Amino acid sequence: MMQLDDEKIARKIVEKLKELDIHITVMHVCGTHQDTLVKHGLDVLFRSVGIDVRQGPGCPVCVTTPKEIEEALALARAGKTVAVFGDMARVPSKTGSLLKARAEGADVRIVYSIDDAVKIAEKGREVVFVGVGFETTAPSTAVTILNTKNTNFSVLSCHRIVPPALEALIRMGETKLQGLIEPGHVSTIIGMKPYQKLASDFKIPQVIAGFEPLDLLMGVYMLAEMIKEGRVEVKNEYTRVVRAEGNLRAQKVMAEVFKAVDVPWRGFPVIAQSGLEIADRFEEFNARKKYEDILEEVAAQEFGEPPGCRCAELLRGLCEPRDCPMFGRACTPEHPVGPCMVSFEGGCAIEWNYRGRRKIS
Repeated sequence: MMQLDDEKIARKIVEKLKELDIHITVMHVCGTHQDTLVKHGLDVLFRSVGIDVRQGPGCPVCVTTPKEIEEALALARAGKTVAVFGDMARVPSKTGSLLKARAEGADVRIVYSIDDAVKIAEKGREVVFVGVGFETTAPSTAVTILNTKNTNFSVLSCHRIVPPALEALIRMGETKLQGLIEPGHVSTIIGMKPYQKLASDFKIPQVIAGFEPLDLLMGVYMLAEMIKEGRVEVKNEYTRVVRAEGNLRAQKVMAEVFKAVDVPWRGFPVIAQSGLEIADRFEEFNARKKYEDILEEVAAQEFGEPPGCRCAELLRGLCEPRDCPMFGRACTPEHPVGPCMVSFEGGCAIEWNYRGRRKIS
Protein backbone atom coordinates (compact mmCIF):
# COMPACT_ATOMS: atom_id res chain seq x y z
CA MET A 1 0.00 0.00 0.00
CA MET A 2 1.15 3.53 -0.70
CA GLN A 3 2.13 5.65 2.31
CA LEU A 4 0.16 8.80 3.18
CA ASP A 5 2.65 11.18 1.53
CA ASP A 6 2.64 9.00 -1.57
CA GLU A 7 -1.15 9.13 -1.63
CA LYS A 8 -1.06 12.94 -1.54
CA ILE A 9 1.39 13.00 -4.44
CA ALA A 10 -0.72 10.46 -6.32
CA ARG A 11 -3.85 12.60 -5.89
CA LYS A 12 -2.00 15.64 -7.23
CA ILE A 13 -0.86 13.70 -10.28
CA VAL A 14 -4.38 12.46 -10.93
CA GLU A 15 -5.70 16.02 -10.69
CA LYS A 16 -3.05 17.12 -13.19
CA LEU A 17 -4.14 14.34 -15.54
CA LYS A 18 -7.75 15.47 -15.25
CA GLU A 19 -6.72 19.03 -16.09
CA LEU A 20 -5.09 17.83 -19.30
CA ASP A 21 -8.54 16.66 -20.47
CA ILE A 22 -6.99 14.18 -22.87
CA HIS A 23 -8.18 10.95 -24.48
CA ILE A 24 -5.26 8.78 -25.57
CA THR A 25 -4.13 5.19 -25.96
CA VAL A 26 -0.63 4.30 -24.81
CA MET A 27 1.18 1.02 -24.25
CA HIS A 28 3.65 -0.40 -21.79
CA VAL A 29 5.94 -3.34 -22.59
CA CYS A 30 6.71 -4.84 -19.21
CA GLY A 31 5.01 -7.56 -17.20
CA THR A 32 5.99 -5.86 -13.95
CA HIS A 33 4.26 -2.68 -15.11
CA GLN A 34 1.12 -4.70 -15.77
CA ASP A 35 1.33 -6.19 -12.29
CA THR A 36 1.55 -2.73 -10.74
CA LEU A 37 -1.30 -1.42 -12.90
CA VAL A 38 -3.71 -4.17 -11.94
CA LYS A 39 -2.62 -4.71 -8.33
CA HIS A 40 -3.18 -1.05 -7.47
CA GLY A 41 -6.14 -0.44 -9.77
CA LEU A 42 -4.21 2.10 -11.82
CA ASP A 43 -5.59 0.77 -15.10
CA VAL A 44 -9.11 1.68 -13.93
CA LEU A 45 -7.94 5.04 -12.60
CA PHE A 46 -6.21 5.92 -15.87
CA ARG A 47 -9.30 5.06 -17.90
CA SER A 48 -11.34 7.35 -15.65
CA VAL A 49 -9.19 10.29 -16.81
CA GLY A 50 -9.23 9.34 -20.50
CA ILE A 51 -6.04 7.29 -20.72
CA ASP A 52 -6.17 3.72 -21.99
CA VAL A 53 -2.97 1.89 -21.02
CA ARG A 54 -2.59 -1.27 -23.10
CA GLN A 55 -0.21 -4.10 -22.35
CA GLY A 56 2.21 -5.14 -25.07
CA PRO A 57 4.81 -7.88 -25.62
CA GLY A 58 6.51 -7.36 -22.28
CA CYS A 59 6.39 -10.92 -20.94
CA PRO A 60 9.43 -12.94 -22.09
CA VAL A 61 7.84 -16.33 -21.39
CA CYS A 62 4.68 -15.26 -23.24
CA VAL A 63 6.46 -14.21 -26.44
CA THR A 64 8.51 -17.42 -26.59
CA THR A 65 7.08 -19.39 -29.50
CA PRO A 66 5.54 -22.87 -29.45
CA LYS A 67 8.38 -24.11 -31.66
CA GLU A 68 10.99 -23.10 -29.07
CA ILE A 69 9.06 -24.98 -26.40
CA GLU A 70 8.97 -28.00 -28.71
CA GLU A 71 12.76 -27.74 -29.14
CA ALA A 72 13.20 -27.95 -25.38
CA LEU A 73 10.76 -30.86 -25.22
CA ALA A 74 12.63 -32.74 -27.95
CA LEU A 75 15.91 -32.37 -26.07
CA ALA A 76 14.35 -33.52 -22.80
CA ARG A 77 12.74 -36.54 -24.44
CA ALA A 78 16.07 -37.41 -26.08
CA GLY A 79 17.65 -37.83 -22.65
CA LYS A 80 19.26 -34.43 -22.14
CA THR A 81 18.87 -32.64 -18.83
CA VAL A 82 16.86 -29.51 -19.54
CA ALA A 83 17.20 -26.69 -17.00
CA VAL A 84 14.41 -24.16 -17.09
CA PHE A 85 12.72 -21.50 -15.00
CA GLY A 86 9.55 -22.62 -13.26
CA ASP A 87 7.01 -20.60 -15.22
CA MET A 88 8.52 -21.67 -18.54
CA ALA A 89 8.22 -25.32 -17.53
CA ARG A 90 4.45 -24.99 -17.25
CA VAL A 91 3.74 -23.43 -20.65
CA PRO A 92 1.73 -25.89 -22.75
CA SER A 93 2.59 -26.62 -26.36
CA LYS A 94 1.32 -29.01 -29.04
CA THR A 95 2.96 -32.10 -27.51
CA GLY A 96 2.72 -31.09 -23.87
CA SER A 97 4.79 -29.05 -21.45
CA LEU A 98 8.20 -29.51 -19.89
CA LEU A 99 6.52 -30.18 -16.57
CA LYS A 100 4.44 -32.91 -18.17
CA ALA A 101 7.55 -34.34 -19.83
CA ARG A 102 9.18 -34.51 -16.39
CA ALA A 103 6.18 -36.43 -15.06
CA GLU A 104 6.69 -38.86 -17.93
CA GLY A 105 10.33 -39.46 -16.96
CA ALA A 106 12.33 -36.73 -18.71
CA ASP A 107 15.05 -35.02 -16.70
CA VAL A 108 13.66 -31.49 -16.48
CA ARG A 109 15.15 -29.39 -13.68
CA ILE A 110 13.55 -26.23 -12.33
CA VAL A 111 16.34 -23.71 -11.67
CA TYR A 112 16.48 -20.23 -10.20
CA SER A 113 19.46 -19.05 -12.22
CA ILE A 114 21.77 -20.14 -15.00
CA ASP A 115 24.41 -20.86 -12.33
CA ASP A 116 22.21 -23.69 -11.06
CA ALA A 117 22.30 -25.25 -14.53
CA VAL A 118 26.10 -25.03 -14.68
CA LYS A 119 26.39 -26.76 -11.29
CA ILE A 120 24.27 -29.65 -12.56
CA ALA A 121 26.52 -29.95 -15.63
CA GLU A 122 29.58 -30.07 -13.38
CA LYS A 123 28.21 -33.33 -11.95
CA GLY A 124 28.52 -34.97 -15.37
CA ARG A 125 25.05 -34.44 -16.84
CA GLU A 126 24.58 -33.06 -20.36
CA VAL A 127 22.62 -29.94 -19.48
CA VAL A 128 20.73 -27.58 -21.77
CA PHE A 129 19.69 -24.30 -20.18
CA VAL A 130 16.64 -22.69 -21.79
CA GLY A 131 17.66 -19.03 -21.97
CA VAL A 132 14.49 -16.93 -21.86
CA GLY A 133 14.31 -13.19 -21.36
CA PHE A 134 15.04 -9.77 -22.79
CA GLU A 135 18.10 -7.56 -22.37
CA THR A 136 17.65 -7.84 -18.60
CA THR A 137 18.58 -11.54 -18.38
CA ALA A 138 20.67 -12.01 -21.53
CA PRO A 139 23.84 -10.56 -19.94
CA SER A 140 23.90 -13.30 -17.27
CA THR A 141 23.70 -15.93 -20.01
CA ALA A 142 26.50 -14.20 -21.90
CA VAL A 143 28.76 -13.96 -18.83
CA THR A 144 28.21 -17.64 -18.03
CA ILE A 145 29.17 -18.69 -21.56
CA LEU A 146 32.30 -16.54 -21.37
CA ASN A 147 33.35 -18.03 -18.05
CA THR A 148 32.46 -21.71 -18.26
CA LYS A 149 34.75 -24.38 -19.69
CA ASN A 150 32.26 -27.19 -19.13
CA THR A 151 31.53 -28.97 -22.40
CA ASN A 152 28.50 -30.68 -20.85
CA PHE A 153 26.73 -27.33 -20.74
CA SER A 154 24.87 -25.59 -23.57
CA VAL A 155 22.15 -22.99 -24.04
CA LEU A 156 18.96 -23.04 -26.07
CA SER A 157 18.80 -19.30 -26.58
CA CYS A 158 15.29 -17.87 -26.66
CA HIS A 159 16.53 -14.42 -25.70
CA ARG A 160 15.02 -11.43 -27.45
CA ILE A 161 15.57 -7.68 -27.57
CA VAL A 162 12.78 -5.16 -27.13
CA PRO A 163 13.28 -2.20 -29.53
CA PRO A 164 12.80 -4.17 -32.79
CA ALA A 165 9.52 -5.56 -31.44
CA LEU A 166 8.30 -2.06 -30.66
CA GLU A 167 9.11 -0.95 -34.19
CA ALA A 168 7.29 -3.98 -35.60
CA LEU A 169 4.29 -3.25 -33.41
CA ILE A 170 4.08 0.34 -34.59
CA ARG A 171 4.52 -0.65 -38.24
CA MET A 172 1.72 -3.21 -37.96
CA GLY A 173 -0.60 -0.35 -37.04
CA GLU A 174 -3.27 -2.52 -35.42
CA THR A 175 -3.45 -0.36 -32.33
CA LYS A 176 -3.21 3.40 -32.76
CA LEU A 177 -0.77 4.35 -30.04
CA GLN A 178 0.02 7.93 -29.03
CA GLY A 179 2.86 6.99 -26.70
CA LEU A 180 4.92 4.26 -25.04
CA ILE A 181 5.88 3.53 -21.44
CA GLU A 182 9.26 1.84 -21.77
CA PRO A 183 10.43 -0.93 -19.40
CA GLY A 184 12.64 0.06 -16.50
CA HIS A 185 14.61 -3.18 -16.18
CA VAL A 186 15.42 -3.40 -19.89
CA SER A 187 16.32 0.29 -19.99
CA THR A 188 18.78 -0.23 -17.13
CA ILE A 189 20.80 -2.28 -19.63
CA ILE A 190 20.21 -0.53 -22.97
CA GLY A 191 19.80 3.06 -21.78
CA MET A 192 17.81 5.66 -23.70
CA LYS A 193 19.44 5.72 -27.13
CA PRO A 194 17.59 2.75 -28.71
CA TYR A 195 14.27 4.50 -28.14
CA GLN A 196 15.38 7.65 -29.96
CA LYS A 197 14.99 5.92 -33.33
CA LEU A 198 11.33 5.20 -32.58
CA ALA A 199 10.84 8.83 -31.64
CA SER A 200 12.46 10.16 -34.80
CA ASP A 201 11.05 7.59 -37.24
CA PHE A 202 7.49 7.36 -35.92
CA LYS A 203 7.07 10.61 -33.97
CA ILE A 204 6.00 8.72 -30.85
CA PRO A 205 6.82 10.12 -27.38
CA GLN A 206 8.16 7.72 -24.76
CA VAL A 207 8.84 7.63 -21.03
CA ILE A 208 11.01 5.11 -19.21
CA ALA A 209 9.24 4.35 -15.94
CA GLY A 210 9.95 2.46 -12.74
CA PHE A 211 7.64 -0.02 -11.08
CA GLU A 212 6.17 1.62 -8.00
CA PRO A 213 2.64 3.05 -8.32
CA LEU A 214 4.03 6.59 -8.21
CA ASP A 215 6.51 5.71 -10.96
CA LEU A 216 3.71 4.69 -13.29
CA LEU A 217 1.50 7.61 -12.33
CA MET A 218 4.32 10.04 -12.98
CA GLY A 219 5.43 8.25 -16.14
CA VAL A 220 1.95 8.34 -17.62
CA TYR A 221 1.59 12.02 -16.66
CA MET A 222 4.90 12.89 -18.34
CA LEU A 223 3.77 11.02 -21.43
CA ALA A 224 0.30 12.61 -21.48
CA GLU A 225 1.81 16.06 -21.08
CA MET A 226 4.08 15.54 -24.09
CA ILE A 227 1.18 14.25 -26.18
CA LYS A 228 -1.03 17.20 -25.15
CA GLU A 229 1.69 19.67 -26.11
CA GLY A 230 2.65 17.88 -29.32
CA ARG A 231 6.20 17.17 -28.19
CA VAL A 232 8.09 14.03 -29.21
CA GLU A 233 10.84 13.14 -26.76
CA VAL A 234 12.25 10.22 -24.84
CA LYS A 235 12.12 11.00 -21.13
CA ASN A 236 13.42 9.09 -18.14
CA GLU A 237 11.21 8.98 -15.04
CA TYR A 238 13.33 6.15 -13.57
CA THR A 239 16.41 8.32 -13.06
CA ARG A 240 17.35 6.65 -9.78
CA VAL A 241 18.26 3.49 -11.73
CA VAL A 242 18.42 4.14 -15.49
CA ARG A 243 21.30 6.07 -17.01
CA ALA A 244 21.22 7.53 -20.49
CA GLU A 245 24.03 5.26 -21.69
CA GLY A 246 22.72 2.15 -19.90
CA ASN A 247 25.02 -0.56 -18.58
CA LEU A 248 27.98 -0.52 -20.94
CA ARG A 249 29.59 -3.68 -19.51
CA ALA A 250 26.40 -5.65 -20.00
CA GLN A 251 26.07 -4.34 -23.54
CA LYS A 252 29.64 -5.38 -24.26
CA VAL A 253 29.26 -8.99 -23.09
CA MET A 254 26.01 -9.37 -25.01
CA ALA A 255 27.66 -8.07 -28.18
CA GLU A 256 30.56 -10.49 -27.67
CA VAL A 257 28.52 -13.64 -27.05
CA PHE A 258 25.37 -13.13 -29.12
CA LYS A 259 24.47 -12.22 -32.65
CA ALA A 260 21.17 -10.61 -33.60
CA VAL A 261 18.95 -12.80 -35.76
CA ASP A 262 15.49 -12.64 -37.31
CA VAL A 263 12.98 -14.55 -35.17
CA PRO A 264 9.21 -14.75 -34.75
CA TRP A 265 7.58 -13.75 -31.48
CA ARG A 266 4.36 -15.30 -30.25
CA GLY A 267 1.62 -13.15 -31.74
CA PHE A 268 3.98 -11.56 -34.27
CA PRO A 269 5.53 -12.51 -37.59
CA VAL A 270 9.30 -12.75 -37.93
CA ILE A 271 10.84 -9.58 -36.49
CA ALA A 272 14.16 -8.60 -38.03
CA GLN A 273 17.21 -8.65 -35.75
CA SER A 274 15.08 -9.20 -32.64
CA GLY A 275 16.50 -12.51 -31.41
CA LEU A 276 19.81 -13.26 -29.71
CA GLU A 277 21.49 -16.41 -30.98
CA ILE A 278 24.86 -17.57 -29.70
CA ALA A 279 27.69 -16.29 -31.89
CA ASP A 280 29.61 -18.73 -34.07
CA ARG A 281 32.79 -18.49 -31.99
CA PHE A 282 30.86 -19.93 -29.03
CA GLU A 283 28.88 -22.51 -30.99
CA GLU A 284 30.01 -25.35 -28.70
CA PHE A 285 27.57 -23.82 -26.19
CA ASN A 286 24.77 -23.48 -28.74
CA ALA A 287 22.28 -26.31 -28.16
CA ARG A 288 20.81 -25.83 -31.64
CA LYS A 289 24.22 -26.58 -33.15
CA LYS A 290 25.28 -29.20 -30.65
CA TYR A 291 22.06 -31.23 -30.94
CA GLU A 292 21.11 -30.37 -34.50
CA ASP A 293 20.21 -33.99 -35.23
CA ILE A 294 17.73 -34.14 -32.33
CA LEU A 295 16.14 -30.84 -33.32
CA GLU A 296 15.97 -31.55 -37.05
CA GLU A 297 12.40 -32.86 -36.93
CA VAL A 298 11.15 -29.91 -34.88
CA ALA A 299 12.84 -27.45 -37.24
CA ALA A 300 10.87 -28.83 -40.17
CA GLN A 301 7.48 -28.33 -38.49
CA GLU A 302 5.18 -25.40 -37.83
CA PHE A 303 3.40 -25.02 -34.51
CA GLY A 304 0.35 -22.82 -34.17
CA GLU A 305 -1.38 -21.20 -31.23
CA PRO A 306 -3.80 -23.18 -29.03
CA PRO A 307 -7.29 -23.03 -30.60
CA GLY A 308 -9.40 -20.31 -29.00
CA CYS A 309 -6.52 -18.74 -27.03
CA ARG A 310 -6.20 -14.96 -27.48
CA CYS A 311 -2.77 -14.62 -25.89
CA ALA A 312 -1.27 -13.62 -29.25
CA GLU A 313 -3.71 -10.69 -29.50
CA LEU A 314 -3.16 -9.72 -25.88
CA LEU A 315 0.56 -9.35 -26.59
CA ARG A 316 -0.25 -6.86 -29.36
CA GLY A 317 -2.54 -4.78 -27.17
CA LEU A 318 -5.68 -5.78 -29.07
CA CYS A 319 -7.65 -7.25 -26.18
CA GLU A 320 -7.81 -7.65 -22.42
CA PRO A 321 -7.70 -11.00 -20.57
CA ARG A 322 -11.45 -11.05 -19.96
CA ASP A 323 -12.09 -10.58 -23.67
CA CYS A 324 -10.89 -14.16 -24.15
CA PRO A 325 -13.80 -16.61 -23.85
CA MET A 326 -11.45 -19.14 -22.24
CA PHE A 327 -10.40 -16.87 -19.37
CA GLY A 328 -11.47 -18.37 -16.05
CA ARG A 329 -13.28 -21.21 -17.77
CA ALA A 330 -11.20 -23.52 -19.95
CA CYS A 331 -8.07 -21.54 -19.05
CA THR A 332 -7.11 -21.17 -15.38
CA PRO A 333 -3.78 -21.18 -13.51
CA GLU A 334 -4.34 -24.85 -12.68
CA HIS A 335 -5.09 -25.73 -16.31
CA PRO A 336 -3.56 -23.00 -18.51
CA VAL A 337 -4.17 -22.96 -22.23
CA GLY A 338 -1.72 -20.21 -23.11
CA PRO A 339 1.43 -18.71 -21.57
CA CYS A 340 -0.31 -15.50 -20.52
CA MET A 341 -2.06 -17.53 -17.80
CA VAL A 342 1.21 -19.20 -16.75
CA SER A 343 3.91 -16.58 -16.35
CA PHE A 344 3.84 -14.27 -13.35
CA GLU A 345 4.36 -11.49 -15.95
CA GLY A 346 1.49 -12.69 -18.13
CA GLY A 347 -1.56 -10.46 -18.40
CA CYS A 348 -4.05 -13.26 -17.76
CA ALA A 349 -2.20 -14.57 -14.70
CA ILE A 350 -2.01 -11.05 -13.29
CA GLU A 351 -5.71 -10.45 -13.92
CA TRP A 352 -6.55 -13.76 -12.25
CA ASN A 353 -4.29 -13.14 -9.26
CA TYR A 354 -5.84 -9.80 -8.38
CA ARG A 355 -9.34 -9.96 -9.83
CA GLY A 356 -9.92 -13.60 -10.64
CA ARG A 357 -12.52 -14.13 -7.94
CA ARG A 358 -14.87 -11.70 -9.62
CA LYS A 359 -17.76 -13.39 -11.36
CA ILE A 360 -16.90 -14.83 -14.76
CA SER A 361 -19.99 -13.95 -16.76
